[in-house]
Amino acid sequence: MGAVAALAVAIPLVAAAAIAATGQLLPPRVHDAAAIAAAATTAALTFVLVARTGGPRVVEWFGGWTPRHDNVAIGIDFAVDRFGAGIAALAAVLVTAALVYSWSFFEEGGHFFPVLVLLFLGGMVGFALTGDLFNWFVFFELMGVAAYALTAYQVDETGPIQGAFNFTVTNSIGGFMVLAGIGLLYGRTGALNLAQIGRQLDERPPDGLVVAAFTLVAVGFLVKAAAVPFHWWLADAHAVAPAPVCVLFSGVMVELGVFAFARLYWTAFEGTLGEHDLRPVVLGLGALTALVGAVLCVLQRHLKRLLAYSTISHVGIFLLGVGLLSGDGLAGAGVYALAHGLAKGSLFLVAGILINRHGTPDELLLRGRAVGSRGAALVYAAGGLALVGPPFLGVFLGKSLLEDGALEEGQSWVVVTAIVASVLTAGAVLRAGARIFLGWGVGADPLLSPEPEEVEPLERESPQRTVLVAVAGILVVGSLALGLAPGLAPRAKAGAEQFRDRHAYVDEVLEAKRVEAKPLGGHHTKPESIVLGLVTLGGALAVCAWGLRGHPLPRIAVAPLDRLRALHSGAIGDYVAWMVFGTAALGGLVTLAAR
Repeated sequence: MGAVAALAVAIPLVAAAAIAATGQLLPPRVHDAAAIAAAATTAALTFVLVARTGGPRVVEWFGGWTPRHDNVAIGIDFAVDRFGAGIAALAAVLVTAALVYSWSFFEEGGHFFPVLVLLFLGGMVGFALTGDLFNWFVFFELMGVAAYALTAYQVDETGPIQGAFNFTVTNSIGGFMVLAGIGLLYGRTGALNLAQIGRQLDERPPDGLVVAAFTLVAVGFLVKAAAVPFHWWLADAHAVAPAPVCVLFSGVMVELGVFAFARLYWTAFEGTLGEHDLRPVVLGLGALTALVGAVLCVLQRHLKRLLAYSTISHVGIFLLGVGLLSGDGLAGAGVYALAHGLAKGSLFLVAGILINRHGTPDELLLRGRAVGSRGAALVYAAGGLALVGPPFLGVFLGKSLLEDGALEEGQSWVVVTAIVASVLTAGAVLRAGARIFLGWGVGADPLLSPEPEEVEPLERESPQRTVLVAVAGILVVGSLALGLAPGLAPRAKAGAEQFRDRHAYVDEVLEAKRVEAKPLGGHHTKPESIVLGLVTLGGALAVCAWGLRGHPLPRIAVAPLDRLRALHSGAIGDYVAWMVFGTAALGGLVTLAAR
């Protein structure tokens, strides 16, 4: 089974190399077909991993370098559990959908697009499966290099170059922080394997070096997750990247950042920091991200920026689930992220269809211009509904698990924060859909931020619009159906408990013991969750209706919102300054918690 994990990383990387080598020898459609086949094969392999991780972890040591001499790990391993396999499967599914959607979309440099996307896939799957901290950094950078190039795919225009530059600088700084933190950890523990680091730090009081290492590595992953105040690059990159690339950024890459943050804490640092209360720090970060992202989402008229800020807000909700430091909270965040990734992917694909056909991402300029696009309208409405999470559909199951965890931990305000963020973001998404596909609402709205003229990526008219809508439709159906998947909740809860058990992780990775995942009882949806789901739906519809009428802002809100808009200046110096501030603030808060 370890060979399956290795193949899931090797196949997209080998396919990317083969396509690059034959770029001038074979027709573009052959390259497209080969890329789709490689991504689909990777998806199949990750589904096999998901099926086989219901029990112990799948652990594979490469080259026969297994731990020896008091379980010291010198070799490199994959340690695959249910959460890691799940997010790898999500990455493979979204890449397959993006490649099918992009079939013959790009007229120039066509074979480079599948090469970059397959490199991105290999990096994401490797990142999700590896148990080695330095390999985390390697896969982190592989993802980054491919993502920067995909953002700037239209290299002859200034907009994509600027967006990719902001993306590159901020995420490269995040990568340097990860590398610096790894160096500090290696100096303290003499280890790069996550299990061995966790064992070395276990139950030892944290000193300044350990706190600094945790802060640096955590910030690097929070930059990738686009958590506030490390989120500045996300909307700029989404505004100029091709729509299928945005699917990968919002659908899985930011989720990988949250996954890495959670893995870092529970596997390596819980033993030393767990005695100290980090919960307020992570919950505060999550709440700030959820609310700032939601407010900025409501203020957008650029369709892809609107969806990007919705992603930032949902990252905040995922961090709230992680920050509860409980099994239900983590399980809820995992299921929520899965449903969100599929729904957000479908929405970006529909946005790409609209931009491709009408030549603008502006919600106001698109008003009523897609009235006859019934298929796209239906998929878009279903995607918005999935993000609302009405009872038993879309993100509802993940949200109900998260709510149960919050109430059990006495953090009822977390439930309120998540509902407010969901109401605002889903209301903005539905507002844009009603204006574009139904022609409702006013044609001018002073609430919405003025957007600079941005040249859209190299997307051209496709004669197979039905296929494009179908791809988006498959993703949104998958998102909606998750809430009805039998047995998903208890499996997620068992996977979360396995994810959190650092002692079992050490036993399985370093001592080759078989530790079965503990089966948990079924999940029964509480009436309160159903009521909250209906409240969220009603609130989102109310926000949608309010936005369509174009009400002026209350005078007291004008100055703060203008200031919030101004902070997102697009100036890389401002963004780096905020990253430095965020790093210092997070480090200070962790230091206080560790005392």
